[in-house]
Amino acid sequence: MPRYALLIEYDGRPFAGWQRQADQPSVQQSIEEALGRLEPRAHTIGGAGRTDAGVHARGQVAHCDMVKDWEPFRLSEALNFHLKPAPVAIRACVQVADDWHARFSANERRYLFRLLTRRAPSTLEAGQVWRVNHALDVDAMREGAAHLIGLHDFTTFRSVMCQAKSPVKTLDALDIDVVDGLAGPEVQFRLRARSFLHNQVRSFVGTLERVGAGTWAPDRVRTALEARDRAACGPVCPPDGLYLTGVGYPDDPFPDA
Repeated sequence: MPRYALLIEYDGRPFAGWQRQADQPSVQQSIEEALGRLEPRAHTIGGAGRTDAGVHARGQVAHCDMVKDWEPFRLSEALNFHLKPAPVAIRACVQVADDWHARFSANERRYLFRLLTRRAPSTLEAGQVWRVNHALDVDAMREGAAHLIGLHDFTTFRSVMCQAKSPVKTLDALDIDVVDGLAGPEVQFRLRARSFLHNQVRSFVGTLERVGAGTWAPDRVRTALEARDRAACGPVCPPDGLYLTGVGYPDDPFPDA
């Protein structure tokens, strides 16, 4: 059976997350049902990351196995037709080796978090950004974020429901920049690691927002990290504004996407 890699974009708001749920809509379910309209049988796809409810993606990756030898462009076009009206799009499709796996072949995940700082409520960007109504000290946030880079036990910054075997991970990058967004000034967090724990990014951002607001001193991030205690974490921010922007592979299947 030929295997295909799919590059996927979606708005996470209508979904209970990426992973198929017994009684709630998921992104995985939407794609598997679209595949079932092309080849009527049960389909199970593998995703590179299990994004939570309300989290978006611009560069999620999954793989699927088909009976028919599809031309990749025609497969992506057919899937996009059958995915409507769900806010899910196949940006690219390529045929890959039979042993290629969206999750286990990956060596990097990249996330973006958009934090809008303005007094007025967000209307056109609602659900796409986390809005806070106060200014933030970005230099202090960068100072706090520096404590998180590298190999650490991230028990403090993972959900109690996290199923990872170990809380020890390496965070390769956590860059914080201010940009002029269409709705106002945004503080954008860009994170890169081989893999992330459940709620790790949202725990980081929620904690660093407290630093930027002046409620936490930057060194308190290091203290919280070293505590290895979930109770030491700052507030977990909402999923609004979080995007899986890309997945890295030793040999990128989508070099032109």
